[in-house]
Amino acid sequence: MADGHATEGPLRDMLDRLALRQTAETYAIGADRRDKAMWRNVLAQDCVIEGPGFTTTGREECLSSLDGLDQMFRATRHCVHQQRVSIEGNHAFGETYCTAEHLLPDRDAVLVWAIRYQDEWQREQAGAAREWRFTRRKLVLDWTETRPATPVGQMEEMQR
Repeated sequence: MADGHATEGPLRDMLDRLALRQTAETYAIGADRRDKAMWRNVLAQDCVIEGPGFTTTGREECLSSLDGLDQMFRATRHCVHQQRVSIEGNHAFGETYCTAEHLLPDRDAVLVWAIRYQDEWQREQAGAAREWRFTRRKLVLDWTETRPATPVGQMEEMQR
């Protein structure tokens, strides 16, 4: 430990796990903000995102799915929960739990999805750094629920 090498393995593993979690958090925030630049930073060029009834292949097609979210919902909120990962060199595999809330366009209700993403990443060169990017995300839907919601603008009107 005196030479600093004794913590290199565990420290590298901890930093990789943190970086992998940050990819999931960036993906979630990017979805909610419809921020294609955020997604571009965490999706590999040949990324595949799939779920019930859809598959998008390639970074550009995946980015265009943000436009669809904007058309289907007034707003969304994705929350990342626990994550388990296995790292093998420049590749990682894991499962990321998420709750996705979707404010419906035609009524004051929220569609909630309990999600488990089956994730795959690869570490890629990004300028001078090497960054983790998703190569595959498979959305597994455990259950859904729909519940009433009061959008903030309506709450402010009710308080007047």
